[in-house]
Amino acid sequence: MTRIRRGYIARRRRTKIRLFASTFRGTHSRLTRTTIQQKMRALVSAHRDRGRQKRNFRRLWITRINAAIRERGVYYSYSRSIHDLYKGRLLLNRKILAQIAISNRNCLYMISNKIRS
Repeated sequence: MTRIRRGYIARRRRTKIRLFASTFRGTHSRLTRTTIQQKMRALVSAHRDRGRQKRNFRRLWITRINAAIRERGVYYSYSRSIHDLYKGRLLLNRKILAQIAISNRNCLYMISNKIRS
């Protein structure tokens, strides 16, 4: 019986995985089984941390807005200002408010005074 050469499909699949894992260190980029495991682990981490990143940025924006608002008035807080924003039907999200708080505090104070009155 003659020897049959294997096809290229498995090799192409392994090459694709190796390209994904080319930046990994040591065995994680060389051996097929560990490369597959590390790829799965990396994709799980990326999926989990996308949600975490959104959460962390929202926390950062809230902290910045709260710090800027409390500078002006001691008794006026972030939660009260957001509540007033919704009552006044001003549709500004936290990201925009945080950018305003950093770049132009006077504008933020004008907005807070407008919604307070």
